[in-house]
Amino acid sequence: MAKPRSGAKKATPAAKKVKSTKPGVLKSASKSVAKAAAKLVTKATGSAKQQETKAAPAAAKKTAAKAATKVKEVAAKAAAKVKEVVAPKGKEKEPAPKAKEAAAPKAKEAAAPKGKEAAPKGKGREVPVTPPAAEKPRPRATKLPPLAEPLNKRDLEQLLTAGAGRGVVGEGSLKGRLTVIDGLPNLVVVGRDKRELTFILQGPDQEVLPAYLDHKVSVSGLIKKTTNYGGTVDVRKFSAKKPEVEEPTPEPTETEVRLRYLSPGEVSQVISAGMGAGMKGFAALRGNLEMTGDEFVLVVSNGGTRQQVSYILEGKGAKGLRKFLGHTLSVTGVVDKSSGWGGRIDVENVEPRPSDTRPISREGLDSVHVEGEQSTAIDVRLNHAFTVRLPEQPGFTWAIEPTAAKRVGLREANFEPVSDGPATREFFFTPRNPGSSEVEFFLAKAFNPGQVERSFKLTVNVKP
Repeated sequence: MAKPRSGAKKATPAAKKVKSTKPGVLKSASKSVAKAAAKLVTKATGSAKQQETKAAPAAAKKTAAKAATKVKEVAAKAAAKVKEVVAPKGKEKEPAPKAKEAAAPKAKEAAAPKGKEAAPKGKGREVPVTPPAAEKPRPRATKLPPLAEPLNKRDLEQLLTAGAGRGVVGEGSLKGRLTVIDGLPNLVVVGRDKRELTFILQGPDQEVLPAYLDHKVSVSGLIKKTTNYGGTVDVRKFSAKKPEVEEPTPEPTETEVRLRYLSPGEVSQVISAGMGAGMKGFAALRGNLEMTGDEFVLVVSNGGTRQQVSYILEGKGAKGLRKFLGHTLSVTGVVDKSSGWGGRIDVENVEPRPSDTRPISREGLDSVHVEGEQSTAIDVRLNHAFTVRLPEQPGFTWAIEPTAAKRVGLREANFEPVSDGPATREFFFTPRNPGSSEVEFFLAKAFNPGQVERSFKLTVNVKP
């Protein structure tokens, strides 16, 4: 009987310990109470069995029943004391099922960011999101400094030279392309040797200038070259121009070729025999006006020889040229040299000019005249003259070899229009060397002297 009492007394310390525990350890306290109660029951049953063996069976049953009732009373008292300790604070009370369900999502949301921040980087885990840092306000110049001395030529030279001129300060102006770097407007200036310099634009207009990004901007104000490759500009005035959009260049057309002026070197090839075939351009040529059939021809060099260069005149500007036949003209237009001996000119303007060579006076000269195609021999006095007149044909012209023209002394090859018949050409010679020589006349194509229709020879005996 004494043992169950001692077991009951032992339950009181457990209750005292439960009083001292914190409300958060309710589960552990209840477990300890249950264990203590189980130990008391096992001891009571063990002592009852021993007494049953020693004492009579009836007495043992009574004592075991009394011990069990006492143990139950002690366990109930201990549980009531634990409830009294925890119940007033109300922190460890289990919430109702509905409150649990309502609080569950809020608890997950509150715990989610902490879990994300604590979770290390790796596969299958979310990367922590760091909030953007707040931008610090940059200091901006709002007031302009007082006027300084203007920059001279030497200062400007150093200012625009990359790698030199640090420390140059003065009033001036710069032109360049506007860019924005770190939120501040910058002027990119092309300096000497095509190297770029960057200047930060300051002043009250600093907030407005970024709107003119990639514009051509001209600024004037206080310029300071703080480094060898840039500096600052306190802008007093500025002007911006929208960049021009580069249009695709159209393919060259015939009109553009007409507007291309030939250089002096190209003009010399155009008027030279056997050169410049295929050249085309705008130029002004000077020569004598002739006709072949119904077409007007401008003879620009080597007239009367098989190296003659001539051009057919056409276009609106070629009207009314008959009155200038046999005269010297300056013709402006588009020259197209199709062969080495001429081509065509689309005339835009015609102006009469005085003759390049003065005609030789024929007074006091004994001259021998030959009319038509005659293969004969003539006698001519030295330093006197002889003439040969031949009828022209459309598309063809009379000419002699250049060496023969020099040997016999060809002075003029005049085109003479006739009102009631075909035009004629007069060759005027003044021989300077005595002796006998043959002169061959060719009726050849106007623009292809190698193509000869017919020819004849004239023997000339020059007597002293």
